[in-house]
Amino acid sequence: MPLNQATDYALRAVLYLAKLEPGTIAEAQMIASSEEIPMRFLLKIMRSLVQAGIVQSYRGIKGGFSLARPAREITLLDVVEAVEGPISINRCLLDPGYCNKHGAPYCPVHRALASVQDAMRRELERYNFAELAGKSE
Repeated sequence: MPLNQATDYALRAVLYLAKLEPGTIAEAQMIASSEEIPMRFLLKIMRSLVQAGIVQSYRGIKGGFSLARPAREITLLDVVEAVEGPISINRCLLDPGYCNKHGAPYCPVHRALASVQDAMRRELERYNFAELAGKSE
C-alpha cells in the first residue's frame, strides 16, 4: 500500500517550508526546483495543503507559500490525509456498510485490520515537521 506520488511531493514541499524561518514566503518555483517537483503538480498539491490549513498561499509579485502554523504542529499524518484523504486500509474500516457480511464489528479480520490502521495513524502522527527539519523550535 504505497503512498501516491502526490503525497511524496507534498511531504517534501512541507519539509522544505519547515526548514525556512517561520513566516518566510517561498516562491513556488524555488520549492519546485529545490525538491524536483514538476511545477504544475506542485501547484495542485499546494491547493490541497492550503485547504487543509497546513500551508498558506500568498498572491502577487512577492507571492508564494509558507506554513500556516508552526512546523511542530504539522505531522506526517496531517499531510498524508490532506492529499490522500482519511487513512483506511480496508473499505469496511472507512464505512462498515461496505462489509457484505454485515458483521464488521464482530469480524476478527476487521478488528485486526483496525488495530493495524490505528498503529499506522499513531506512527504518522508521532513525527512533526519541526523534528524532521532538525529544528528544536
